[in-house]
Amino acid sequence: MNKPSKQELFESVPIPKALATLAIPTIISQLINLVYNIVDTFFIGRTGNSYMVASVTVSFTIFMMTIAFGNLFGIGGGSLMARLMGQGKPDEARRVCAFSLYGSVVISVLYSLIIFLTLEPLLRLLGASDATIGYAKEYVWLVVILGTLPTVVSAVGGHLLRNAGYAKQASIGLSGGGVLNIVLDPLFMFVLLPEGREVFGAALATLLSNIAACVYMLVMVKKVSRTAPLSMSLGHARAIRRADLREVFAVGIPSAALNALFDLANVFLNALMAVHGDTALAAIGIVMKSERLPNAINIGICQGMLPIVAYNFSSGNRERMEKTISFARVCGLGISFFSVVFFQLCAVPIARIFMNATAGHVEEALETIGYATLFIRIRCLASPVQFINYHTSFCLQAMGDGRDTLLHAFARQIVFYIPFMFLLDRLFGMQGLVSAVIAGEACGAVFASILLRRWLKKLHTAA
Repeated sequence: MNKPSKQELFESVPIPKALATLAIPTIISQLINLVYNIVDTFFIGRTGNSYMVASVTVSFTIFMMTIAFGNLFGIGGGSLMARLMGQGKPDEARRVCAFSLYGSVVISVLYSLIIFLTLEPLLRLLGASDATIGYAKEYVWLVVILGTLPTVVSAVGGHLLRNAGYAKQASIGLSGGGVLNIVLDPLFMFVLLPEGREVFGAALATLLSNIAACVYMLVMVKKVSRTAPLSMSLGHARAIRRADLREVFAVGIPSAALNALFDLANVFLNALMAVHGDTALAAIGIVMKSERLPNAINIGICQGMLPIVAYNFSSGNRERMEKTISFARVCGLGISFFSVVFFQLCAVPIARIFMNATAGHVEEALETIGYATLFIRIRCLASPVQFINYHTSFCLQAMGDGRDTLLHAFARQIVFYIPFMFLLDRLFGMQGLVSAVIAGEACGAVFASILLRRWLKKLHTAA
């Protein structure tokens, strides 16, 4: 049987097969990307040093902003590309692609400069103590100040390839970077560098891996641009239409804000948790890495769904668009409920994966494991409602509805989650602070469902 064309994939291939074709490579790359994001914590945890683990927790908040910049141009540009393809406008899609790539370079350099100028006060604000700030500085210098450019450009390249129908190629790039990081981490941390430089070694491995992924993505975009509506031409970037520029930012800014607000919420979470001690801060860092497993799968489903929804929204095939939305929702909720059971049963071994209790500071390590086990069992309960929030946000982005995407992101983090943190922390201490995500995500999911239902009703009325 002949392989379906990209147009057939979006227009006529059965929805489960079409979603699987785009989502499975994305899920694989998300999982490998997850592995290489948590592998630093894993190997640093082998030292049994809770202060090193806590330093990565603090640094991770700064690193997460790079995901927001990747979404600004990757999802903003990628969503518009898919809609332009649905409208039969490949030349405009090429200009959007080129602009997105060059825009990601500019914003990466600006972010690195800002972090360089504000590094120590920023780390203190995020909860770094005298025992952790030295390690945190080492990590941020390599992973963020030097590493933002390759990290963001590779993420944008992956989004653009995926939205043009090249999910497999995007997956190979992200996965290859992850595999390289897994190999380099122990090499730098335990072989090439002396004891005590494990954080520096982990950061160096991450930097080199992101550079490799970036180079691959740019080569692949250049290669497929011969037959696909992709481009790296500076001339194409400068020739982007003003209307398309507005459309990129109309979706990209809310998408970036979604991650930025998530990052802001983590700033408050880390700061409030740091009051309870470095071991509690290290524990919440472990939990936030481990819970990314179901999130990575569900985001992969949503990213696979987005180009199909965007294409059929623009081409006017509302029935296929809505069936894709519904099928993706069922898949994601199934993964979410399974993950709740998994984390309840496996909380202890998961916590021990990230913290060695037989080396280094044994007493602090055991305390960190105890906190992490408790926190995992509480926070995993939020997984189903978290998926509803992800799913709705990607649907709105696919249809070009930046206003409601931004409104949902603001309400989810600022109106619901962050206030619940302060309230429940004050009432119930650490357990209340950890439980705030359940209340915040549940309220956000209700609000998200209302927004999506209203949007779909509007489409039916217009039809």
